[in-house]
Amino acid sequence: MKGVELIKLAKEAISSEFSGKKIRIPPYKELKEKRGCFVTLTKHGELRGCIGFPYPSIPLGEAIVQAARSAAFSDPRFPPVTEKELPNIKVEISILSVPEEVKPDPVNIEIGKDGIMCEYEGFSGLLLPQVAIEYKMNAEEFLRALCQKAGLPLDSWKEPGFKLWKFQAKIFKE
Repeated sequence: MKGVELIKLAKEAISSEFSGKKIRIPPYKELKEKRGCFVTLTKHGELRGCIGFPYPSIPLGEAIVQAARSAAFSDPRFPPVTEKELPNIKVEISILSVPEEVKPDPVNIEIGKDGIMCEYEGFSGLLLPQVAIEYKMNAEEFLRALCQKAGLPLDSWKEPGFKLWKFQAKIFKE
């Protein structure tokens, strides 16, 4: 299974919303395995949607289709993608390892390798590994950004009861 085929599947999932064409998930063994994944959409280099599944709860093929459609049409930060925008939308797929709980401490995060997610007092957030690189963050800045994404005060990661998980991602870009 090649990255180009994963990207094609995600793009077909989005365009099928306009065409009504049924999506056929290729019968590759890898696409039948349960995996966490995120689909990120950009337009002219700017974020246009990002949705996914942090845990391996459904087969990867289905996860890509659902995440692509959700990123395009259901990300609450953006209006739904229009058919006219499709030629300008670029797709990135991140296939995640199983998250591993770690002590919330910058020494436990390897920038460029680890993505992080948290849960605290009913709030949660997730940042993919590439976010720290794109924004030139160190591990502490990455933790603060995670808290911000979760809607928490920036230093919440220092509080008792703050749960942190890290994961890695294999990234496929258009």
